[in-house]
Amino acid sequence: MEHDADVIVVGAGAAGLWAAGTAAALGRTVLVVEKTARAGSKVLASGGTRCNLTTTLGPDEAAKLFGAGERFIQPALRALPPSEVRARFHAMGVPTVEEPDLEKVFPASQRAIDVRDALYERARVAGAAFLFAAAVHHVAPDGDGWVVTLLDRTLRCRKLLLCPGGKSYPATGTTGDGYAWLWELGLTQVTPVPALVPLTSDAEWVTELAGIALQETEVRLHDPSDRIVARRARPVLFTHHGLSGPGAMDLSAHVARAALAGPVTGWTVAIDTLPHRGQEELRQALVDGSRAPGGPHLARVLGEALPARLMAAVCRQAGLSGENPPLHQVDRSARNRLVDALKGLRVPVSGTLGWDKAEVTAGGLALDEVSRTTMAVKRHPGLYAFGELLDLSGPIGGLNFQAAFATADLAARDACR
Repeated sequence: MEHDADVIVVGAGAAGLWAAGTAAALGRTVLVVEKTARAGSKVLASGGTRCNLTTTLGPDEAAKLFGAGERFIQPALRALPPSEVRARFHAMGVPTVEEPDLEKVFPASQRAIDVRDALYERARVAGAAFLFAAAVHHVAPDGDGWVVTLLDRTLRCRKLLLCPGGKSYPATGTTGDGYAWLWELGLTQVTPVPALVPLTSDAEWVTELAGIALQETEVRLHDPSDRIVARRARPVLFTHHGLSGPGAMDLSAHVARAALAGPVTGWTVAIDTLPHRGQEELRQALVDGSRAPGGPHLARVLGEALPARLMAAVCRQAGLSGENPPLHQVDRSARNRLVDALKGLRVPVSGTLGWDKAEVTAGGLALDEVSRTTMAVKRHPGLYAFGELLDLSGPIGGLNFQAAFATADLAARDACR
């Protein structure tokens, strides 16, 4: 039966555009099917429209940040490491710059549209064709290839590359369409949840700290049994809803998964307000301050410029009033509580802001359904799945775009063999 293309790519996001460009450059006829009216809508919205497109980390360092997905993502990151992604974008006319201390890489122009346009033009110039405003309803094996069913037509191909994204940022078109196709094909999935999304808190005192940002801090997520589930040394921002910033958002998938079972109760984020100072050092400083002549207050002894509202919250957690008590009035027990609060201000968490504010999806196609060296779906010859459709997500810092490009490259190259 005649095919409409050698390769059909479903989804014109970061992964789909990269895969289309690679496959077309290898001489295959490529058709990209995209349900929205344009390519790369999520790319355009990413990084505050700046697009953090990769990381400065090496492939093995980057792989470690994918947690349980480390082993799976290693071959892709080694085949197309972050340094090579930067080189490819430079070759496409998009020079990149690093953001100091955060391991992030942005286009030098600070414009996400330059990243999207470069990916689109690379694919188009190589010969890939695009079909926009074309929602896919079903995919199925068809003899020696695959059939893709749209509302008004069917398309056939030899190799089918699925990268429609997950459910994050649904306004850009990623509404989880691919999950139904996977179920129809009998493939195992991990329930998707929003990830890299701000956390919510019902505690009034937390929202009263809105606007306070801690650039240098460590955060720890504790479950109801007080077990530390995850930790990150990244900035945190207090908001009118709870907590945002990379430190909090990196923890959000765990909270979102807990919410699948019902209301989130007993979960807390512990914020280290003074990460560069140890507990014993702080404890001794408070002891010395309590004995010093003149009765110095807490702020003077700490010598730290913590916001007054934050200090008041720390003191309340320690059972003290005000934000700057005189230390000679603070007994040993209160000093210990104060050190604990400074090194782990407990913020109760009630959930996340959900899919509309999530940057990525955690969950999706189970990784053991896919070859980690080719992205081929093991039980369905000629089918490939990659990008955000997989149960694979990393923290903020360009890791998820890097994974999208690297898995897309593996899939396209294998599909063209």
